Amino acid sequence: MAQLKITLAHSAAHRLPKQRKIVEALGLHRVNSTVVKQDNEAVRGALFKIAHLVKVEQVK
Repeated sequence: MAQLKITLAHSAAHRLPKQRKIVEALGLHRVNSTVVKQDNEAVRGALFKIAHLVKVEQVK
């Protein structure tokens, strides 16, 4: 199964509380922090809501 490399490109400070919770739930803490998650619908839905804050790459 494919994986996604998610990097926090912009700060979550001064964002909507829902967006801050999504960033925290994905395991992102500081700008430029990176996590690798499974590519599934739940993660894609979360990324859709914070697409303006993150950079996403597909990892094989």
